[in-house]
Amino acid sequence: MQTLAKLIHRATPSYLPIAFPAVYYGMPNGKIYVIYSRFYEIGFGNTGLEFVFAVHKEFKFDYEKEIIIPKRKLGFNTPIFAEQVDFPDSKINIVKICRGLNSYNEAINLLNTEAQEIYNLNEVVSNVN
Repeated sequence: MQTLAKLIHRATPSYLPIAFPAVYYGMPNGKIYVIYSRFYEIGFGNTGLEFVFAVHKEFKFDYEKEIIIPKRKLGFNTPIFAEQVDFPDSKINIVKICRGLNSYNEAINLLNTEAQEIYNLNEVVSNVN
């Protein structure tokens, strides 16, 4: 399978309130996904690891040019550095939480499957037009 989700930034120490790294990926539909893991409590004294998939609400991604653009209106589309997507009080929208995954590679493969579906949908729409 071709990798379509494009790695933007890997934040080992992140501003998100998590103990593990956060990775930011650009998608074919212009959204920026954040993947991070965190502990959850299974029962008294038992924990598990879940992977969180979230969409960044403050930036969009130009997939063709591979640049990050702030969503707030500045009067012009100014690209920013990849490190700027990880900042204090980031606004993200959690879209999926997966507890059956064992690694970041499995989470990224799941995200890449979604990117493939988005890419195929965009291909169909562009062929219809």
